[in-house]
Amino acid sequence: MKLLIVTQVVDKQHPVLGFFHRWIAEFAKHCDHLHVICLRQGDFDLPSNVTVHSLGKEDGKGRFTYVWRFYKYIWSLRHEYDRVFVHMNQIYVILGASLWRILGKRIGFWYMHGSVPLSLRLAEKLADTIYSGSVESFRLISDKLVVTGHGIDTNLFKPQKIEKDTDLITVGRITESKNLLVLVDVLNLVNKKTSASLAIVGLAVTESEKRYLERLKSCIAKKGLENKVHFLGKVDQNSLPAVLNRAKVFVTAAKNGSLDKAVLEAMACGLPVVSMAEGTNSLQLGAAQVVNKKDFSNEIIKFLDERNSIEEKKIGFVNEFHSLEKLIPKILIEV
Repeated sequence: MKLLIVTQVVDKQHPVLGFFHRWIAEFAKHCDHLHVICLRQGDFDLPSNVTVHSLGKEDGKGRFTYVWRFYKYIWSLRHEYDRVFVHMNQIYVILGASLWRILGKRIGFWYMHGSVPLSLRLAEKLADTIYSGSVESFRLISDKLVVTGHGIDTNLFKPQKIEKDTDLITVGRITESKNLLVLVDVLNLVNKKTSASLAIVGLAVTESEKRYLERLKSCIAKKGLENKVHFLGKVDQNSLPAVLNRAKVFVTAAKNGSLDKAVLEAMACGLPVVSMAEGTNSLQLGAAQVVNKKDFSNEIIKFLDERNSIEEKKIGFVNEFHSLEKLIPKILIEV
């Protein structure tokens, strides 16, 4: 098979999208040759049968150049790929669909988010197959949808024998959709009964995210939790498993409606998860899928009292239903 992948970033050091570097390497195991078009390229080390083509964001190019290069690549490479896999960004499905239809290329589209913009509705009409990691992560009714699992590299994310010196941890962009203010409120409730800390992995990138970070820090200060909340900033994918393994409990209250990859990465490391996020409903967390802050704090305290036991069932669940090794063949069968 000769495959064309279209994605946002090819950069193994990227704090959010670095995981996709491993996806590309896994795709390469199953393809004769793999061409990858990305908006921005950074540090990568991929097999010899992978060719990366950048639209030029790393060089400061503008949108006109992005679009011109996109059409140049999908046309000039037309004899070097049989099928197309677009990762997350539906605009590429919309831009490329007409030409790909003329060329007879099937279009697979991966989407993981709770929002349903108009552009997604259009992309759903244009793609041949839609992939999503969970039922919560694609909110349109579509007979094109294939639920595949999320694609966690379980060779990387696994339990390690590391001292657990962090009580609670959460991972992701510091943005309003992650609902971090709720986690601060919950931490405050927990500390009324037992001493606990929270580590936040992630960055505030946009101006609105930076404003949200200031609100978050203000809330922490008002509750007197400055010594209980630790901002770890950017952590690359290769370093993240060790950071997760140092923690006792993973917590999330994200309100984006989707199943966050970080939750499954924590589970693969054996961490218990306590969640108030709708996106984790499919994980069958039982009482740890909470609906209010009081229950949230009580479940956290239960896990902290259990002396850091490894959640073997959660590790097995991720290996069975969400591993990268099982994901890629599912995609290639359908695309």
